[in-house]
Amino acid sequence: MMNQQAMRIAALSAICLLAGCSSNTMAAQNSVASAPAQVHTLSVNDHKTVPGNTEAAASRLSASKTGTTTMKTVTHPEAIDVLVNKQNKLPENYTPRDLVYADVRFTFKEKIEKRKMRKEAAAALKQMFAAADQDRVPLAGVSAYRSHARQKAIFEGYVRRDGEAKARTYSAYPGTSEHETGLAIDVSGSNGRCAATGCFAGTKEAKWLAKNAPAYGFIIRYPKGKESITGYTYEPWHLRYVGKSIAGEISRKQLTLEEYTAQQSTASSPSS
Repeated sequence: MMNQQAMRIAALSAICLLAGCSSNTMAAQNSVASAPAQVHTLSVNDHKTVPGNTEAAASRLSASKTGTTTMKTVTHPEAIDVLVNKQNKLPENYTPRDLVYADVRFTFKEKIEKRKMRKEAAAALKQMFAAADQDRVPLAGVSAYRSHARQKAIFEGYVRRDGEAKARTYSAYPGTSEHETGLAIDVSGSNGRCAATGCFAGTKEAKWLAKNAPAYGFIIRYPKGKESITGYTYEPWHLRYVGKSIAGEISRKQLTLEEYTAQQSTASSPSS
């Protein structure tokens, strides 16, 4: 019988043959497969710890880079309307220069990375939360900025738990997460119930955000019915700051950021 090491090498070689890997890629994967596995736990968010094989997850991530999907690196990552998605990634070592701690209520007390947003977005968020308080719909931040390293750890954890195909429907590949821009935040009610989960849809907080967020420069980044365009399932809690003018247009026309960006690109192209 084949031992586990031989089986891993054979499996990776088969995948490479189907995917058309180069000889260098196949050699690299066989090298990874020959290394001893290390099993441990990885916290992927505030509530879950996912057991798994870090080496296997890293191998799958590496293999995904040899697929047919081509990702472009955005040239102006600091732009407020920057489009970051599965086809457009941030530069490898990008870190926003104007990150500040958002002065709003969060579902946790610690003063940590995920409280941060870019300065303009943080100021707009504070105004929006104050307005929600006046309407007696108190909100709380769940997760804002994430470093590239943190997003990588989260995504790899989800890959180990659910497999890469499923993980990509609800979690962003490192470098393609809006949280890395410092312009996105997940929001819940002040009690933290249904934080970043499907049951948030239909809550009074979700309804308030859908109606009022654009007035403060935010959009529901992954709206219902647009999954085939955004590449993600409906997330009524995920807000993206784009500024009042763009948010207003996106809201009025019921667009996604992808559709808005495409329209702007068409409008700016020289006529034939």
